[in-house]
Amino acid sequence: MDAQGHAQGYWYGKDPGQKAIAIDVLNALRDYRASEQAMRRRTRSSMGMGEKDLLALRYLFEAEADGKVMKPKDLGDKLGITSASMTTLIDRLVESGHIRREPHPTDRRALILKATPGSDQEVRHTLGGMHRRMLDAACALSPEDSRVVVEFLQHMREALDTIDEESEAPANPAKSEDPRDPAAS
Repeated sequence: MDAQGHAQGYWYGKDPGQKAIAIDVLNALRDYRASEQAMRRRTRSSMGMGEKDLLALRYLFEAEADGKVMKPKDLGDKLGITSASMTTLIDRLVESGHIRREPHPTDRRALILKATPGSDQEVRHTLGGMHRRMLDAACALSPEDSRVVVEFLQHMREALDTIDEESEAPANPAKSEDPRDPAAS
C-alpha cells in the first residue's frame, strides 16, 4: 500500500478500486513465493544439496510411495536434464548416501534408483515442522475457502502455463509505451 492506502506493485501501478484487491492478492502470492524460495535455499544449505538433488529425492520418494521403480533415464526426464548430468547427479547422491543403485526387478540389464532410508529420515526431519505448519494453515480454511484457494491457484497455473503469442516485446524495451512513464517520451 502507498501513503494513500492504494495497492501498488511494480507491474500493476496504483489503483483504489477492485483492482487494488487483486493487486494485494498478487503481492501476497509473490511474498509467499519469495518465502518458499528462501526456505528451499535454507533446506538445500542445511542438507548440503542442490535444487536438482532435492527434487530427485522427492521424485524417488513419490515413486516408492506409489510402488513404482525409477530408472535413471526416467528420473532424468522428470528433472529435464541430460544423461551426462544425470550420471553426475546420481554419482553425487550415491556418494553422499542419499540414494543407491539396484538391479531392476524384471530387466537384468537395467538399474533402478532408490532413496536410502536415511535420506527419507533426513528430509522428514529437515522439512517435517514446516510441512506440519503448512498443513495447519490449510486445515484452518473453511471448505468453501479451500475451494476458492484451489480454484485461484489452478487459474494462476493456467495463466503461467499459457504462452501469450499475441504480445511481443517492444522493439526498444527501454522505451515504455505508457504515457505516464517519464521514459515514454
